[in-house]
Amino acid sequence: MDVLKIKILDDRAAVPEKATGSSACFDLRVILDEPYTLEPHEFHSFHTGIAIEMPDPECVAMVYSRSGMGAKHGISLTNSVGVIDYDYRGELIVSLINNSDVPFTVEHGDRIAQLMIIRNVPLKAEICEELSETERGAGGFGSTGKN
Repeated sequence: MDVLKIKILDDRAAVPEKATGSSACFDLRVILDEPYTLEPHEFHSFHTGIAIEMPDPECVAMVYSRSGMGAKHGISLTNSVGVIDYDYRGELIVSLINNSDVPFTVEHGDRIAQLMIIRNVPLKAEICEELSETERGAGGFGSTGKN
């Protein structure tokens, strides 16, 4: 089994954990000296107090919003999805935005995002004159459904 190495940068930091044995992502928790209230439509960067090292250079870490925070409170990542390259060794910092019209308070230790490690296929870009044909072809938005 591959290992995700975690470096604790702050004594208050929590080691990322998966909620269940079949969870796809690790929960990232915030470190705070005191609660922070995200006002409506405000964004703010939150510290996790950890740095990571992925198993090998063909890995990338993806940071996603927590579905419950989005669905229940309108809280999401400012950049939709965070990408952490293999060679980054700094602290994981999560930038959240309050998309609602109601203040939302974040407290020390709250789960604020999810971290997924995936394999990154090594590729190079190459210019070509034609692409292979597929059933879908160049059909865009909604082209694969009847509704």
